[in-house]
Amino acid sequence: MKAIVNSPLVIRLAAVGLFTASVSAHAALKPFNANYQATYMGMDAIGKMTLVSQGGSQWKYSMSIAAKVGSAKQSTTFEDVGGTWRPLSGQDSTNVLFKSDLRNANYDWGKREATWSGKVKPDRRGPIALQNGDVDAMLMNLAIVRDVEAGKPLHYRLVDNGKAKMVSFTITGKETLSIGGKQVQATKVTGEDLVLWVASGYPVPVRIHKNQDNIDLKLQSIE
Repeated sequence: MKAIVNSPLVIRLAAVGLFTASVSAHAALKPFNANYQATYMGMDAIGKMTLVSQGGSQWKYSMSIAAKVGSAKQSTTFEDVGGTWRPLSGQDSTNVLFKSDLRNANYDWGKREATWSGKVKPDRRGPIALQNGDVDAMLMNLAIVRDVEAGKPLHYRLVDNGKAKMVSFTITGKETLSIGGKQVQATKVTGEDLVLWVASGYPVPVRIHKNQDNIDLKLQSIE
């Protein structure tokens, strides 16, 4: 295991028109298993993120958070099409005390539309028309890490939870974080509700803070 210096959630593009989610090289995608110290709904928790090959050009990116008060899981299956990442399906589940919710997303690039099922309001079921470069919330996390490293604009068309909107992030400084007992310099990236910290050499955010869901994740190790 590779110790890392010092997440949903949360819930990873060069800009052409609205933006294009392109990768500098196919080698940028490699499987990983990351462990996080987390806070969920004000309680101490354990967080995990994984990237697993599904064969061919498809990948599954997952995040889970477990605390005494409950748990949350998110995942997205996406494909790398000539260097462009595009979502294929997603799942979002929460289990808090005696309440459980499960939502599923389907991104049909043949029909170029996204739909949602499960615990979803009728007006959030879609379809929503898809555009080249669209991402879901999970995939956007990976894209932000990649784009900060490449010095690309941090503008994305987010298609998630039954709606589409443009979101932008701004680099707001540098901070030193401790990861596995090692000090690492991280770039702080701030959005409307989501703040991420990105460090050179790490394929995932080294910290994630999401105000709306009261979630904080701090990377401890990755392999």
